[in-house]
Amino acid sequence: MPAFSDVRAEPSTPYDEPPAVQVHRTVRAPWLVVGAALLVAVLVVSPLLVVFGQAAAAGTAEAARLLLRPRTAELLRNTMVLVALVVPATVVLGCGAAWLVERTTLPAPGVWRTLLLMPLAIPAFVSSYAWTSVLPSVQGLSGAVFITTLAYYPFVFLPAAALLRALDQGHLDAARSLGASGLTALLRVVLPQQRPAIAGGALLVALHLLAEFGVLQMMRFPTFTTAILQQFAVGFSNAAGSLLAAVLVLLCLALLAAEVPLRGRRRIARLGSGTRQRPIAHRLGPWSVPALGALAVLVGLAVMVPAVIVLRWLERAIAESAVDLGSLLAATGSSVGLALLAGLATTLAALPGAWLLHRYPSRLALGLERVTYVASALPGVVIGLALVTLSVRWARPVYQTAALAVAAYTILFLPRAMVAWRSGLAAAPTELIEASRSLGVPGPGTFARVVLPLVLPSALTGFVLVFLATVTELTATLLLAPTGTETLATAFWSASDELDYVASAPYAAAMIALSAPLTVLLRRQILDQR
Repeated sequence: MPAFSDVRAEPSTPYDEPPAVQVHRTVRAPWLVVGAALLVAVLVVSPLLVVFGQAAAAGTAEAARLLLRPRTAELLRNTMVLVALVVPATVVLGCGAAWLVERTTLPAPGVWRTLLLMPLAIPAFVSSYAWTSVLPSVQGLSGAVFITTLAYYPFVFLPAAALLRALDQGHLDAARSLGASGLTALLRVVLPQQRPAIAGGALLVALHLLAEFGVLQMMRFPTFTTAILQQFAVGFSNAAGSLLAAVLVLLCLALLAAEVPLRGRRRIARLGSGTRQRPIAHRLGPWSVPALGALAVLVGLAVMVPAVIVLRWLERAIAESAVDLGSLLAATGSSVGLALLAGLATTLAALPGAWLLHRYPSRLALGLERVTYVASALPGVVIGLALVTLSVRWARPVYQTAALAVAAYTILFLPRAMVAWRSGLAAAPTELIEASRSLGVPGPGTFARVVLPLVLPSALTGFVLVFLATVTELTATLLLAPTGTETLATAFWSASDELDYVASAPYAAAMIALSAPLTVLLRRQILDQR
């Protein structure tokens, strides 16, 4: 039986689906799912309301004075130039590396999959610390583009490689049999299937750039994020900081609007995995050496150089007896505990919105899903200060507790889990769900017995991505960590901010050691099982 796949024509409207999956369009979405998605949306929007409330309090005249300054124009230009340079660079590197690993005869592809994902194990601000400690000239726009591109290209490589690995060779053969050239088949068959992965990965990169602080502060490259932190240094009542944060929200909304048409609406799920033909690898021939050299340079710059520099500083710290083992273990325990809680909370919080959009697509579902991305574009310090304000006014018992920190992590990293759920649900055939329901299995039973086994790897992926992000989160943790609690990121920043590279090295090495095994697990879940 032929596989149901994305060879069907595109829907004519944003919410039309192929005939095989239209049956659920007449079923009302369960109120419990809608209520859970709304509750998550309220949690995400609450900091934004505080930000816009503070900005509105400044008044029209003061807002115009602050936003129309040459300094604001400079910050906007710097932010947009950074996004415009880094996003295409990460797409080129991520997709190019994914193609070489998954679609060619590149030697040892499994090793390269792991190495190409390893930048996720090295926080971007740790990479900045490593490069600037030996090469102080890495500064300004060029330094920021260099570091963030190397740090963020895995966000594109990961989904692109997963979908390329799952590509059905039969579609390419069909296109070639109809007279399409190799390039035409690539553009008309492969690229449309890659659009969700490329668009989703590029969106994550852009959102990270809008909220990035540590790298840009070390690179001495001012953007909205660094300026916001400076403005909020004198208190959250500062109108300038809130106005700059409001501009960041508008930039995020523009990115979200642009991502919707870019990702497309073409169906990628198949029914019957046994009918899929594994893709045929393209022979590199004499191009094997240049391909290996290019990947080696990429991995060397993104992984090897920072890791070697951190190890050198760690070796010096050990030699000078500068390692405070008790503080290091305490910071590691705090980081792991908060990351576990944040990973579970965020993965569960992302499910209702992703499920609603997958099974009951509507403008409401799309809006709730889009809302989850908005607050993640704000710097952690803005989210942290907003939650402090809300907790002091309305929920004082949670102030300075782990619950408030986990709420901030959930708001900041919800897009990572949302993208993971979306990817898994998109590849789960709707026909199996309808078949289960037609046999009398209720909704929760169908989800547990049919959907969950199919999407569990994606759910685990989202959990790992949130865990990794929480371990290395800095600004929100500085504000919201319970009293007396120090994480690896905050301990590292305290030392590195004073240019004490020796004292910083143990915490940097611990973050890398903690993240590396999870990065390998991430590769196994997403790539090896496709």
